Amino acid sequence: KSNKFNYTNMTSRRQFFKYLLAIAIVPIPVLSAVSKKIFSNKFSVPRLELGERKGKDVYFNLNIQKGLSQILPGKATPTWGINQPFLGTTLRAKKGDSVHINVSNSLSRTTTLHWHGVKLPAKADGGPHQPIHPGKTWLSEYEINQPAASLWYHAHQMHETGEQVYNGLAGMFIVDDDESKLLGLPSEYGIDDFPVIIQDKEINKDGSFEYIGRFDVEAGMMGKMGETILVNGVTNSLLSAQKSLIRLRILNGSNARIYNLQFDDNRSFKIIASDGGLLEESVSVNNITIAPAERIEIVVDVSDGARITLIHNAQMDGMGNMESSEMGFFETIAMSIFADDSPPKNYNIFQIDASKALPSSTTVPIKLSTHQDISQEPIAERRTMLLKMEDGSPFTTMTVAILGSKDLMTINGKSMDINRIDEVVKAGTVEVWKIVNASMMAHPFHIHNVQFKVLNKMHGIKGHELGYKDVVLVQPGETLEVVMKFPDFRDDKTPYMYHCHILEHEDRGMMGQFVVV
Repeated sequence: KSNKFNYTNMTSRRQFFKYLLAIAIVPIPVLSAVSKKIFSNKFSVPRLELGERKGKDVYFNLNIQKGLSQILPGKATPTWGINQPFLGTTLRAKKGDSVHINVSNSLSRTTTLHWHGVKLPAKADGGPHQPIHPGKTWLSEYEINQPAASLWYHAHQMHETGEQVYNGLAGMFIVDDDESKLLGLPSEYGIDDFPVIIQDKEINKDGSFEYIGRFDVEAGMMGKMGETILVNGVTNSLLSAQKSLIRLRILNGSNARIYNLQFDDNRSFKIIASDGGLLEESVSVNNITIAPAERIEIVVDVSDGARITLIHNAQMDGMGNMESSEMGFFETIAMSIFADDSPPKNYNIFQIDASKALPSSTTVPIKLSTHQDISQEPIAERRTMLLKMEDGSPFTTMTVAILGSKDLMTINGKSMDINRIDEVVKAGTVEVWKIVNASMMAHPFHIHNVQFKVLNKMHGIKGHELGYKDVVLVQPGETLEVVMKFPDFRDDKTPYMYHCHILEHEDRGMMGQFVVV
């Protein structure tokens, strides 16, 4: 039995298909194993931008640009960034603000900038319908009408989201409110409150990023994963703690990898917030699982002065389990080719040195907030979203996989069509969506413009999934339900997206559109 997949009698088939498709297969990258070495690269704190404030109006000017970054020693890596060479600066505003964001595109490629997790008008969303052409500027304006949260922003260009985010077009957007400030949580940016954007990259010997080649079947199907872990754009980084209580706003900014995070000494920490903001109560845990695009805020006590490492426990490395009898033809082939029978390993994310940390005056109260139970309101509509990874006959499916079709993945039997509206939602109503994963791997499902609550999950609702979410991880063979109330933004011409947030799946068709009327 493989540590990644649960099936039997696959060895001979695996060897056969490896031989059959050898020309189309590239080696699967593996992360460097955890070592005992002491990290020395300084933890990077993204520059904080508060914009130009005029009362409740806040103005930001962003430039999408190319840059050069030193990620490997002595190597210059071509990167993309927003107001800096790689990744984006951290934007910060508060509930009740009206933000006005001018986004200029200095690239030679068309791109977009999507405000992930924000409730806002469709024309301000920054999805595929709001392209920013080279040399042009796009204005996004909206009022922040949601609680304090760690949101983010990233490219969302049709069929190119994976590549553009991989190159660096992503950053964090922190929203504050008066209620959260009264809790006494760690909140000094760069002192005891830190963005932690985790990404994995495949880096060539010359320092350049290696994205997906034409015949890279594994990356196209499973999502792009790399062997080098970055935190805020830096490898092997060391955070020198100044305070004994540290708040980490963790964003899984990777294209496809699911992280199973814990500290190497197995110390407990408290989860205080999920995608959409604070939990109702803090939760003490020893580990968390975070899928692409999810955010989890944790507070860790380092008053013992230790040096600790946040690690990724790679037992399944982002893959789920499905019996071979449940797999289709293409999935069986994929499992045969890509199964990895090696034992699970742990991998370094970054280190914290608390030897000079001073006692904190901050606290982590048990009670954090109160959530409205919208599941008790009348349900206006129930919808089903069926996620699949095949699109036809065995021959067709094999062909499109090898040739890199952009329509390999489907929702409700359809691949993304930018000219087709899939669902029509009434503003201000409550809906329940049933998400069915009929594929052999986990999918993080994201809905634009809403924060939802998870109603049920195969293995129970716990930790950050108790909070408001805009991404939920749906395991292989799992059916779950989410409930949400749609904001009162009406536009029958401009759609929002829903999609898998494994970016290669989104780019290859696992995405749909809805309008709110």
